[in-house]
Amino acid sequence: MIPKSYAIIGSGAVGGLYGSMLARHGHSVHFLMRSDYEFVQQNGWTIESPWGDFQLPRVNAYSSAAELPPCDVTIVATKSTGNDALPELLRQSTSQGGVVLILQNGLGVEQQVAEFFDPQRIFGGCCFLCSNKVGPGHIKHLDFGRIVFGPLLTNAPSMETAQQICQQMSGAGIDVQASDDLNMVRWRKLMWNITFNGLSVALDASTDQLIHDPASLALSRDIITEVYQAARACGADIAEHWIEKTIDNTRNMVPYDSSMRLDFLAGRPMELDAILAKPIDVAKQAGAAMPKTEMLLQVLTYLQAAKG
Repeated sequence: MIPKSYAIIGSGAVGGLYGSMLARHGHSVHFLMRSDYEFVQQNGWTIESPWGDFQLPRVNAYSSAAELPPCDVTIVATKSTGNDALPELLRQSTSQGGVVLILQNGLGVEQQVAEFFDPQRIFGGCCFLCSNKVGPGHIKHLDFGRIVFGPLLTNAPSMETAQQICQQMSGAGIDVQASDDLNMVRWRKLMWNITFNGLSVALDASTDQLIHDPASLALSRDIITEVYQAARACGADIAEHWIEKTIDNTRNMVPYDSSMRLDFLAGRPMELDAILAKPIDVAKQAGAAMPKTEMLLQVLTYLQAAKG
């Protein structure tokens, strides 16, 4: 199979890790950088990972999306709070028919891109990953790391492309699965994201604190169950054992500060719309109420406004 070329939009803890692994295994990878541009251009990437530590001394780094070459796959690993900029960010790298793989949290992000981009060329996925950018050009991958992704529109050509991307990522040492049910993939990740991203901010706690305190554990289980029920009402074929599996995975992971808590502590906007508001609205349209999630959203909205 001919190696594909990749553009990485959002070269942080997610895009930097997966892009570096692809580049390490011979793929042409092009990173759109912000604050790290000059450092990475001169020094490359340093990756610490349970999959193996390595350095990538030579990196194709760019400070402007307009400078990116056309690529076969453009991976979007930015926060959904900045999606208004995607039409411009994707213009050049997708200019010769490449596909977009959106690795963002939340619900409805693929539909946002479909407003200006060919839906047949849109793929979306979720990363169950504990990873932080700990310094310029330095990523520390702590635990897990699986990507599950699939096409927005399921058809034979799209699934064939998904399988090709999956094989090349797997060949680069990435834990990855292709799925023909993106709705299920998104809702299954929301069972974790709504619960542990949201409660980590509302209760000012890391994942290990949330999972080992009886009161917060009980609340976590209630919210996971509520999201599971909403997912089923929205057509997501998720087995009931994923309620306890979501808790067990969190219990077994290393102590971790969620991305939403890190954003809150740093004064950055939290992904409240994609992770909480959109699922609440979609569930309501399907006849499913999410009262605990709605209350959590209200608390987080207040905290974000109070922090300024």
